[in-house]
Amino acid sequence: MKVELFSIGPFHVYGYGLMIAIGILCAYYYLDYMCKKHDLDPNIGFWLLIVCLIGGYTGSRILYFITVFDEVLENPKILIDFKNGYVVYGGLIGGLISAFVYLKIKKQNIYKMFDVGFAAVALAQGFGRIGCFLAGCCYGKETDAWFGVVFPVGSMARHGVPLVPTQLFSSAFDFFNFGVCTFIFLKEAKKDKNYGFGFTSYLILYAIGRFVIEFFRNDYRGSVGNLSTSQFICIFFLLLGGTFLTLFTLRAKKESLANLKK
Repeated sequence: MKVELFSIGPFHVYGYGLMIAIGILCAYYYLDYMCKKHDLDPNIGFWLLIVCLIGGYTGSRILYFITVFDEVLENPKILIDFKNGYVVYGGLIGGLISAFVYLKIKKQNIYKMFDVGFAAVALAQGFGRIGCFLAGCCYGKETDAWFGVVFPVGSMARHGVPLVPTQLFSSAFDFFNFGVCTFIFLKEAKKDKNYGFGFTSYLILYAIGRFVIEFFRNDYRGSVGNLSTSQFICIFFLLLGGTFLTLFTLRAKKESLANLKK
């Protein structure tokens, strides 16, 4: 792990920012390729990415301020601290809402685009979590296990003691989620129907993975009772995903019955 990768004069390249940039670029090229190959407008895909970035950034900041509301009241300068203060779930909620509104206005096939778009989100998150590892944020609890990582001085994580590399576990799970979403979408695209299952699988898998990994995190993230703020939100994402899964399954069965009657 390395906070600053290298510098050229006054220009500094940080691991976190670089991995975020790589994640966004990979998400864009994936989205552009899939749109061109599966009869979706790549221009819509490009602007969808921009809209999601803006909505996601806004949502991540808002949820962070909610989790540290008491600190904001004591020190309002936190509101203009742009180096810290982002919550992934806030970004997902903000991105989801902004994407839905944008695609609705553009009269696009929302669920088809969601299936491609959220696979791209998972891909970007995978790289982003590697950035978290390099910066030391989102760190885990102390451990004696063989996979424990000792972070250096200057990292955001506690240094000098082995910690669970929750960032890398999250990254691996995000890439897995990306693979599942892509696999499901390609199956849907062969029949050109029953879209929405890829997006649904993203919601369910992300909620389950995040809920479990939260038990091993050791950075302050806010809490709701005995659950972290993210775990509390996971419950609603899981319920939302389960609801969509039920609706889409019933829709698919209804279409199959209708085809049999023809």
